[in-house]
This record gives sequence, C-alpha cells and structure tokens, in this order.
Amino acid sequence: MLHGQVATNWAKVTKVDRILVVSDTVACNRIRKTLLVQAAPPGIRVNVLPVAKMVELYHDPRILSFRALLLVENPRDAQRLIAGGIRIEQVNIGAMSFDSTKVMVTDTIAVGQDDLAAFSWLYAHGVQLDVRKVSGDNSKNLWKFLKDKKLV
Repeated sequence: MLHGQVATNWAKVTKVDRILVVSDTVACNRIRKTLLVQAAPPGIRVNVLPVAKMVELYHDPRILSFRALLLVENPRDAQRLIAGGIRIEQVNIGAMSFDSTKVMVTDTIAVGQDDLAAFSWLYAHGVQLDVRKVSGDNSKNLWKFLKDKKLV
C-alpha cells in the first residue's frame, strides 16, 4: 500500500504532510502496521486506522490541521468511508492483484464480485474512478474499462 510510487510520487505531488492508511485488516496486523509506518517518506507521518475510526476522526475539527492522503486496501473500504460521511470525489486505483476469483480489467487491475459491487456503488454516488500508477500518467476512467469488459 505504501510503496515507492506513493512515497516518492503521490505524496510529493499532492503535497501532503500525512498519509492515513485506512484498513481494518492492516490496523489489526502489528507487523504490517509497523512496516507501513517505517516506509514513510521523510517529513510525512503515517497513521494506520480502522475504517470506523477514520470516519469518526473525519468529523473532528482537528483533522483540518493537516493535509492527508488516504490509502485504502480495497474499494469496499472506500465505499465504507464515503457511506460514513467522508467527502471523496475521486478514487485513484493504482493496482489490484489477480487471483482465480478475479477478472483482469487492465494490465494492473483485477476485480472480483465484491470489487464490482463497491465500484458500482461508488460510481452511482458520483465518485470518479481514476486509473493511474503515478501522477504523470494519463488519467483513465475505470468505469469505461468495466463497461468495455461487460462487467457492469
């Protein structure tokens, strides 16, 4: 989740001072949590939070004191954040791993039924589904890829 492209490209381009990794599974895994915090780019704090805690913090005025990049592990977590009241207009999908239950949609994005349901919900709620590995890549619309593959 927090790798070279996020640490060196997205964090710099978005001018954030904090990266919030929002995932129930990562928040419960001490090893993954520690590795993510250690992977922080210089000058940027990393926090790992469960989805419900992020929703709670979003409504706390203190969150306005920093500029954060939210990273989620899957589209369902993005859906849960928005359903919880967090205002997100665009989600960037960099990569999603393939397994036998998923269909390749692009060269780096594989989706399963849960992913499709979440993306459909996000799209229906006006969220732009952007596909880019790094900020300099041309923006591509994930919804168009899903329609072209006749998945939605």
